[in-house]
Amino acid sequence: MKRREFITLLGGAAAAWPLAARAQPPAPDRVRRVGLLMGPAEGDPKAHTWVAAFVEGLRELGWTEGRNLQLIYRWAGGNLGRIETFGRELIELKPDVILASNTPAVAALKHESQTIPVVFANLSDPVDTGLVPNLARPGGNITGFTAFEYSLAGKWLETLKAIAPRISRIALVFDPETGPFAEKYISSLQAAGQSLGVESIEAPVRHLGDVERVLVGQAREPGGSILVMPTSFAVANRLSIIPLVARYRVPAIYPYPVMAKDGGLVAYGADSVSLFRRAASYVDRIMRGANPGDLPVQQPTKYNLVINLKTAKALGLDVPATLLARADEVIE
Repeated sequence: MKRREFITLLGGAAAAWPLAARAQPPAPDRVRRVGLLMGPAEGDPKAHTWVAAFVEGLRELGWTEGRNLQLIYRWAGGNLGRIETFGRELIELKPDVILASNTPAVAALKHESQTIPVVFANLSDPVDTGLVPNLARPGGNITGFTAFEYSLAGKWLETLKAIAPRISRIALVFDPETGPFAEKYISSLQAAGQSLGVESIEAPVRHLGDVERVLVGQAREPGGSILVMPTSFAVANRLSIIPLVARYRVPAIYPYPVMAKDGGLVAYGADSVSLFRRAASYVDRIMRGANPGDLPVQQPTKYNLVINLKTAKALGLDVPATLLARADEVIE
């Protein structure tokens, strides 16, 4: 049985448990404390949607803030130093479990403690980044839900090429600090590029000025495009990155559906809201006594394709009807 099939089977089995059994009221011995180490800024509306889904998931399982649950928030705003500081603060507070929203957050928590349970959501491969030894039985104190796998890079390029058939090169835009895994996507991107006649270029960035330099390079000659990688840098700066891309008129594809809704041309990625809701089930099980090391890391069950027709029109692009028919959402 393939790894992905195995994980999906386990996830499906967990989802099939009787709701009444999963939602039994917790023992009223004490209020449980859950820390949330969030990579985005506190004012980011999308991040609040994630948190709302997580809190609602806990409520459905019998946990209510102010009654038997206390939530402790830390918002890093995409700043790696703040992630490390807030991770240390949360560990010192000794909560029952911590929810982490990105790879740097999990890495910071792992550095501080090997005992306090950590449940993550929205990560790329946690094995290659050294956060867990394997997916089926992660061991230790860390488990959760991934959002991406490396083969998606090829899918991203194929999708963008379908919308913008004249592209001949694509820059892989990523922040090495918040996305150390990004280079792992390059082989999938190169393989797809060879068959599609598109050159792949690694483009590490550390601030918005770097992003603009990449765009200048891609816009200098016809055929340039970019792929924005799934990092906390991209999430925190998306409302600045997307207008920059529009200014230079470069076709771009994004990993988070919200980025197409915010004005990006096209986005293809996991349903992040669903991942945070699912994370509540693991936090619930851990607070009831489960060992996080025994809970398998689960992969996405749904990917969303969102196309922004307004942006396509501004770029002079005609989106194929076949692609529109496959889209989960079309922004008119």
